[in-house]
Amino acid sequence: QVQLAESGGGLVQPGGSLRLSCVAAGFSLDRHSVGWFRQGPGKEREGVSCITSSAGSTDYTDSVKGRITISRDNARNTAYLQMNSLKPEDTAVYYCAIGPPFICSMVERVYDYWGRGTQVTVSS
Repeated sequence: QVQLAESGGGLVQPGGSLRLSCVAAGFSLDRHSVGWFRQGPGKEREGVSCITSSAGSTDYTDSVKGRITISRDNARNTAYLQMNSLKPEDTAVYYCAIGPPFICSMVERVYDYWGRGTQVTVSS
């Protein structure tokens, strides 16, 4: 059964850190790029970061540059999103998705399979 499962979300104070994981089951993650997206309360879903299949290319939306790092461990069939210096505006449900191996994009239609998301809340 093909499955993507996000984990690692939670409640954190401003300035804190979280590491999100995206675990793939039923297929090899190394044949796909991975995108991370988020949807905050009352907002549209937006792209956060992406990484190609071999990790040769990454990209970030401007609002997270310098604070968030995307990575992957293909041997573990897992992608990660390390989030530091978190701000209240980072509060959202975070989703991972898989797409074509050599395309790093933060456009939703590029991705053809999505996880169910993990909630991140940044609040004091």
